[in-house]
Amino acid sequence: MSHASIALNRFGLGGRADDVVPEQPIKYLLDQLDRYEARPPAIAAMPARRQVAGELADYLIEARQLRATAGPRRVPPANGTVPMTAQSQVMMTGYNPARADSAVDKMDDDSGDPIKQARQFARRQGRDNYVAAVGGRALSSLTGPAPFVERLVHFWANHFAVSADKLTVIGLSGLLEFEAIRPHVLGKFGEMLAAVERHPAMLLYLDQAESIGPNSPIGGRFANRPNRKLGLNENLAREILELHTLGVRTGYSQTDVTEFARALTGWTVSGLTNGPVARAVGVDGIPGDFVFAERIHEPGARTIIGSSYAQQGEQQAQAVLSDLAVHPATAKHIATKLARHFTGDTPPPALVARLEAAFLKSDGDLPTIYRALIAAPEAWAEPNPKFKSPWEWSVSAMRALGAKTVQPQVVTGLLNQLGQPIWRPGSPAGYDDINASWAGPDAVMRRVEAAERFATRAGGAIDARILAPRLFPAAVGAATTQALARAESPGQALALLLVAPEFMRR
Repeated sequence: MSHASIALNRFGLGGRADDVVPEQPIKYLLDQLDRYEARPPAIAAMPARRQVAGELADYLIEARQLRATAGPRRVPPANGTVPMTAQSQVMMTGYNPARADSAVDKMDDDSGDPIKQARQFARRQGRDNYVAAVGGRALSSLTGPAPFVERLVHFWANHFAVSADKLTVIGLSGLLEFEAIRPHVLGKFGEMLAAVERHPAMLLYLDQAESIGPNSPIGGRFANRPNRKLGLNENLAREILELHTLGVRTGYSQTDVTEFARALTGWTVSGLTNGPVARAVGVDGIPGDFVFAERIHEPGARTIIGSSYAQQGEQQAQAVLSDLAVHPATAKHIATKLARHFTGDTPPPALVARLEAAFLKSDGDLPTIYRALIAAPEAWAEPNPKFKSPWEWSVSAMRALGAKTVQPQVVTGLLNQLGQPIWRPGSPAGYDDINASWAGPDAVMRRVEAAERFATRAGGAIDARILAPRLFPAAVGAATTQALARAESPGQALALLLVAPEFMRR
């Protein structure tokens, strides 16, 4: 596998027929650090947080009013559009949005229950915003000037995973990537960490927005009331330590988790909470904005992993995050994950050590770490060690076919079919980044079926024999070349190329 092909496919998101083969692959990648657009047109066109959070806040207000009055209220139907015919969408992806909508309607629709009607309406609004964001992500991946950095954006979005399976997170899930990951992917790790943990999608997904200090002014008032599910929530604190920074089994204890959770109390979201937290936050803020609510913050100093943190309101938890961001265990955890992503399921220890050293020496400066990765001979080793995830395969297929526009519903349905719905990993740990999770027989057969649909839609306009060496310069194997030559039609050849070993791996 040539270095030019590795630069396009292992570091990037896949070649395009109109790509200029990089004569200096390392320089080609380094130059992308200067060409990256944090807010490209495809992202700028997405619904703003104020709109998305405002719709969710309206639902919460309506639900509270309905519960208080128990009076039925007619909820208007969702006002959305599907950007292509249902027939062509089913042919392309195997996903039928009408059938999916019907399933949601059967689950939620109850003409005698206005609260369920309101919930259904909110879910539809959230889903519309979610699908639009998927389209924006896909379009940026197809047309952006820095595919290597776009890959890194996707890596970090999976590292700091949220799941759109939760009603309050559906419409906000993509915004975490757009607002907290993209602006900081070429900054300091600590800056990205602080932005992520304050984002409404993360605070709502891990229930931090509703966490109340037991000895806070609000917590003390409700301490002795029965049947009130109020109190300290440790989800965010635990996932920051276990997933976002230090990693598992790195010396912290359950006491550290609890103390960190106490420090984090008060970190919440304006307009998107209920009950005592909503009253503590007040009504003056813009829905979806991060706020620090002093009245639910647990008072007192905290000791976490041997360090003391004075009572400083919001800054108490921020001080913990700042220390975690440059901790040696964090450096090793991040270095290992990056090395695994680019070099294989069992990353070379020497590469991990170099990335770890670059992290520590630069205080988590991400471009410094990326440069160390690009310079590492292990990252350019053959053969291609990583089996593409469904997202990686889908994007590379669209790039190979020259796509410069997307149908958001189509992309959403395709990734659902292939088993990797965007921003829906079902776990704070994100999607697995190992071959075994994506290379099973059933998963491969789904790609074969999708490849055939791609080829059918291309209609014989693409000659796979000419395309293959453009996508994989000096890297197309003899078996693939022979298979393409023997194909009975241009469509069959294109389908074969999309599932060839060169294409399935990077």
